[in-house]
Amino acid sequence: MKLFVLISFLLFLLLNPRVLSKTVSDGGPERASLPPRGWNSYDSFCWTISEEELLQSAEIISKRLLPHGYEYVVVDYLWYRRKVKGAYTDSLGFDVIDEWGRMIPDPDRWPSSKGGKGFTEVAKKVHGMGLKFGIHVMSGISTQAVNANTPILDTISGGAYEESGRKWTAKDIGIKERACAWMQHGFMSVDTKLGAGRAFLRSLYEQYAEWGIDFVKHDCVFGDDLDINEISVVSEVLKQLDRPILYSLSPGTSVTPAMAKDVNGLVNMYRITGDDWDSWRDVAAHFDVTRDFSTASMIGAKGLLGKSWPDLDMLPLGWLTDPGSNEGPHRSCNLNPDEQRTQVTLWSMAKSPFMFGGDVRKLDESTYNAITNPTLLEINWFSSNNMEFPYVTGMRVHRTDESHSYQSRRYAIDVRTSDTQGLALTTCSNSEAIGWSTEALDEEFEKICWKEKFKRKNQAPFCVYKGEPLLASDEIMTYKQKYQGKLRLLSTDRRDFCLGASSNERLTAKEIKRGAFSPCRWETNQMWELNPNGTLVNGYSGLCATMKSVKAEVSSVGTRSWIATGSRGEIYVAFFNLNTRKTVISAKISDLAKALPSQTLNGASCEGREVWSGKDIGLTKQSISMAVNAHGCALFVLNCH
Repeated sequence: MKLFVLISFLLFLLLNPRVLSKTVSDGGPERASLPPRGWNSYDSFCWTISEEELLQSAEIISKRLLPHGYEYVVVDYLWYRRKVKGAYTDSLGFDVIDEWGRMIPDPDRWPSSKGGKGFTEVAKKVHGMGLKFGIHVMSGISTQAVNANTPILDTISGGAYEESGRKWTAKDIGIKERACAWMQHGFMSVDTKLGAGRAFLRSLYEQYAEWGIDFVKHDCVFGDDLDINEISVVSEVLKQLDRPILYSLSPGTSVTPAMAKDVNGLVNMYRITGDDWDSWRDVAAHFDVTRDFSTASMIGAKGLLGKSWPDLDMLPLGWLTDPGSNEGPHRSCNLNPDEQRTQVTLWSMAKSPFMFGGDVRKLDESTYNAITNPTLLEINWFSSNNMEFPYVTGMRVHRTDESHSYQSRRYAIDVRTSDTQGLALTTCSNSEAIGWSTEALDEEFEKICWKEKFKRKNQAPFCVYKGEPLLASDEIMTYKQKYQGKLRLLSTDRRDFCLGASSNERLTAKEIKRGAFSPCRWETNQMWELNPNGTLVNGYSGLCATMKSVKAEVSSVGTRSWIATGSRGEIYVAFFNLNTRKTVISAKISDLAKALPSQTLNGASCEGREVWSGKDIGLTKQSISMAVNAHGCALFVLNCH
């Protein structure tokens, strides 16, 4: 087995010599010099995976996917939760923690962890297959540890953390009002201003290094759940460890390039959407945000001791489970073959990390061929100048008779929208966040309103009441002093309902569900601060509120295209058909020069092939064109002279 792994890995390096040149420099190994590639258990097992299932999967990955660069095997969340009756994704009291309040693997699912070994034995076996081992972790500290009031480990002294003449515990550092918005019973932030809070985080990641962890996926600290303080502390701890650990953030609901620029230098990859599942709307939701990150030059930008990569999420292909399920893999992917090719092509052109999510024990040939396509993998790692290419035209194809002959005609993209306005979050430095002000109703009440009226005629501005929610007096006294200056924004219909910024559900890429009113609670998600400059800051994420048009699509249609250059001078052009009908998509050769002015393409002739069909497109000076199936794509490799 070890000989096979060694031969596979050496073959991979021989076929990809540029990997060595990019991963080693005078200063030592550069982390994430290329978009990371591997497998994650979430899409196929949710939280239920066991040691046996993980090692079965790792062995297959080492044989079939490692030769294609898939080197990480990542156990997703709740590996510490007992799989017993009553346990689910947001249950309380079913987790296994050590004496210091740190999560440790469920010994029933991970028998080699018994005796305080954690993931040490699993990591050794995965490493023995030539792979690297990763885990998912949640933000802060578990509610279970806070309820148990466990002591904090000081890894320097090896005993309980002491400061100011006393020992510190979980209740001292846990911020109950800042529980993870979509896992309220599971985890809460820690106070990183406290030495004890930082000591707790340090003890976590030093333990992961001792276990032999190579990759950490950190959840509920980014996007709508932004906690820049925890990200910063964790990044600094990882920088100081002897063991290199790749640092990933998830999920990325509402992430913008401006927000990402505050964290990309601290991490190696970060999600830029909500969860991606096997629905066409999830796939289509990635086109705009991916374009924005490319335009902002975020692809392969500076990262933690290396580079960082915008992450479009796992590839939910093959044999899968369902979001939040207590059941393992039990169904096939809902995307049709054209939609699957569109997804992997966009991920490749955008240089997203390639993290496969399907059950590798039941890996069908079609899925295998898609995720190991040599051209896609070449583009994903070694292309440059990756960007959206706007110079394409589309002609919708219509059948004229039963013999399947076709006519084509030009069409206009038709996306009808409503003018609905919705609350959105943005960085507070964004000028779009400025525009909130107070208006007096009477001696007792004030309201806070957005500056602009909605576009609909006679539609009033969005307003909320500024005031105290109807809570028990002892609750008010407990929190009033701690959060002096913070506001609760009350519904105009019910004074016991407060405005929260982030969704209390884990969202998928296609979903927008923010700014919801819910029963008032003393939690930072419902706490706001109105600044003199007209910004309204949320206490949970530190992001600012703004009002944006929520365009409710009646029909999602149109064409998109991406372009990139290869390491040997080739040009890659991808066409994407978002329409529900076959569409002829075309691009002029002369327009390639507009996107790639350094390529001297004016007056050039190009020849090449289309990857998915294998068709040779011949020599052309005018244009490239292809009829693309609904939700499908075409990928051209061009050599131009």
